[in-house]
Amino acid sequence: MSKIIQEEQKIAAAFTIPKNVPQTNAPPGSGYSRQTVNVEGLGSYLVSLIAADIGSTRVIVGTAADSNCGNDCPVLPLANYISRNGAYAGINGSYFCPATYASCAGKTNSYDLLVMNHKETYFNSDNNVYSGNPAVIFGDGYVRFVSAASQWGRDTSLNGVLSNFPLLVFNGQVTFGGDDDPKKGSKGGRSFVAIKGDTVYIGVVHSATVAESARVMKTLGMTHALNLDDGGSTALWSGGYKVGPGRNFPNVILFVAK
Repeated sequence: MSKIIQEEQKIAAAFTIPKNVPQTNAPPGSGYSRQTVNVEGLGSYLVSLIAADIGSTRVIVGTAADSNCGNDCPVLPLANYISRNGAYAGINGSYFCPATYASCAGKTNSYDLLVMNHKETYFNSDNNVYSGNPAVIFGDGYVRFVSAASQWGRDTSLNGVLSNFPLLVFNGQVTFGGDDDPKKGSKGGRSFVAIKGDTVYIGVVHSATVAESARVMKTLGMTHALNLDDGGSTALWSGGYKVGPGRNFPNVILFVAK
């Protein structure tokens, strides 16, 4: 893991924001945008994000598997999820154990956190009944964020549920300021799902720590925002890859037009 972090730090050190990217702290009202966000006390960050109105877009969770899996689990590129679900945009999902990690032997492409896909199939439900990890819940016409997955009442009339961590912003306030995890503290692409008013966002804060990503979310005025898998897994699609393609994924978040 330390070698991966070192490589990410080398990439981050060489990263510069292109000069032609517009600077604005206002997120787009619709569609795809790449912009520079200026965070007070920290500086400027490149952000790629996609906005969708929850009244005209179904936000769904797609999974490659049809049931729980502990090893050699099915995975797909984000582009395949897009095509097979008729989606117009998407992003990588929750943390998982990639085949490229030696520590993942015996649990390749598995994930431990709670997920319910758009077919209303539960994953990892038994070991997340009392989970204190945050989650986002996608229904028709609404997106709900909870600080602990255990707060979700297991309503199955939904388009998906996905748990990950940390929660970046809740009720407009930063909820993650850093911890002792060196991976979260290293610079890299930081994927997120967020909401502001009736607009849901998926996107990537480039060359940032997770704590810096949280500050970017607050600066953009997001009401709630949740961190997704990131680093080498970072992938964002809108009419083609805007970031990535990253790895092949066991689960993703997708935007589908109603």
